[in-house]
Amino acid sequence: MEIKTEQQSRKRRNRSHVGIDRLSSLPDTVLRQILSFLPTKSSVRTSILGQRWRHLWAYVPNLDFDNENQETINRVMLLRKEQTLHTFLLYHKINCSPYQLETWVTFAIVRNVQTLHLYFLSQIALPRCLFTCETLVDLTLDSCGVVPSSGAVRLPRLKTLHLSFVQFEADESLPHLISGCPVLEELVMEFLLDMVHCCISSPTIKWLVFNLVADGRKRVELNTPALAFLEISDSFSEHIISGALNSLIDADIELHNYDKERDDVLHSQTVLEFVGRLCNVKRLKLHLAYDISIVDSLLSAWTVSFRNLTELKLVADYRFLLKMLENADNLEVLTFTKYSDEIEPRAEPPQQVPMCLLSRLRTVEFGCIEGHTHELEVIRYILRYSKVLERMKIVYDYCIGSEEKINMLQEISLFRRGSTSCEVAFVRYGL
Repeated sequence: MEIKTEQQSRKRRNRSHVGIDRLSSLPDTVLRQILSFLPTKSSVRTSILGQRWRHLWAYVPNLDFDNENQETINRVMLLRKEQTLHTFLLYHKINCSPYQLETWVTFAIVRNVQTLHLYFLSQIALPRCLFTCETLVDLTLDSCGVVPSSGAVRLPRLKTLHLSFVQFEADESLPHLISGCPVLEELVMEFLLDMVHCCISSPTIKWLVFNLVADGRKRVELNTPALAFLEISDSFSEHIISGALNSLIDADIELHNYDKERDDVLHSQTVLEFVGRLCNVKRLKLHLAYDISIVDSLLSAWTVSFRNLTELKLVADYRFLLKMLENADNLEVLTFTKYSDEIEPRAEPPQQVPMCLLSRLRTVEFGCIEGHTHELEVIRYILRYSKVLERMKIVYDYCIGSEEKINMLQEISLFRRGSTSCEVAFVRYGL
């Protein structure tokens, strides 16, 4: 047994040496590229592998510090030999002085850094040189710094900007920053707590994601005509307005309103006007939370045409669902979930059968069905008038009793179907 164990250990050592030898046979440029995918701490450790590996880490084009102490960071920067720096990632939980941060950022900037990610657990003054770096292509600021409302901003190559848990000196800070980014294409903003008027204006942004948490009355304004993708999770208390979004293809929108003193008519107008701006999308996820109820008279008069829409995932009430069917002639895939546990009044079907039911709609999924009359009426309507429907999936609520479930499924199974090839599948929620 001991002999066998010794043989196995020898084989493992041999395989290890073979692996190192194979790596060592690669050119230095390839080895440096491999090391660039490692955190800097791991890259430096490879120096013990042999004479050839001793200084390879010092020529890697990236620096990635994950919660290293300041002395280690400074020493690595001092020993580094490569004169250019492509990527600088700094995840730092330990407090450091503004002077130390400026030293690190300056080190990266003078080496023509292209990707710069900064993460701090404490707010710290951002060095002014950060906003005039002419080589930056990708900038992330996470939980650090205050974005100024004045001073020079010159980021001529910046295409990607991520801002998370940052502070803004004033509402003008964001427009001021964006104005200095003439080729910006992607903007991601999360948890903007201290802005009252959030204005995003850019002729070049194609990808926009923002999560706005409201702790008071706020206003969101978008002027992004080149936008192709939009994702919003917004707890706004007043309204959101937007210019034309003619280039928009995908949208993922989740709207809340917790203001109990709001004007329902004014708020309904704001929501419908904004959703109407999404009329050119091909794919739409729309979540109108339980606290958003559109006034009947305004919803009935809403006639925006979603002529390009082929896929819709909707969380709303049944009135809004039927209105979307009426306005989306080319809809092919529909996923619908009601937004509330409260029993809704009967949703009146459209006076004319929607065009999408007659010629386009092929797949439908209903989520969290409880067997209420108004739910079954909508299911009956869609099954009856959908001429090319191939599959309807009905996800029923897990709270439904066994007998109630059987009765509901039997009733739906007997509904008249406009498509002879339509299959109806029943699935319990959570499975």
